[in-house]
Amino acid sequence: MPKTVITRRTVLAATGAVLVSGTSGLITPAHAQTWAPTKTMRGGANNYIPGAQVVERIGGGGFIMSGTVRRAGDGAPLAGQRIQVWAHTTEGYESDPESHGATLTDENGVYRLDMPQIVPAFGQAHAHLAYDDDAFETVFLRPLLSSPSDTTLSADFVLQPA
Repeated sequence: MPKTVITRRTVLAATGAVLVSGTSGLITPAHAQTWAPTKTMRGGANNYIPGAQVVERIGGGGFIMSGTVRRAGDGAPLAGQRIQVWAHTTEGYESDPESHGATLTDENGVYRLDMPQIVPAFGQAHAHLAYDDDAFETVFLRPLLSSPSDTTLSADFVLQPA
């Protein structure tokens, strides 16, 4: 049976390896992840209509807008938050009231809204989204589609308490 011998050289080599590679938080304290609030995007509020009605879908549908809503700091999912969506689509302009609708987040902070296909306006296919209630600071987003033929787009919110 082989005999294990621990020498000074073995101890120094092992100590050096621990110092170089770290010990997964055993020597330094773990840092909690913090969620920074989402900043409003330039152009996000264009053609915003306050108080858009909560709807099951906008128009005939066919394009899925989705995302998550979390609280800044701890990243906890926020249920029951109202997200408004509007865009230039195959059925109307982003300034048309019938191109606007809102949806509520579920218990996991997820929202989803079926709407007509988004088409380019001013050379870019994009959506507009807003969180505009009193509990958190207002945020307007204007995410771009990777391609005008995309049929889904996701945009996440991290909200700062008001």
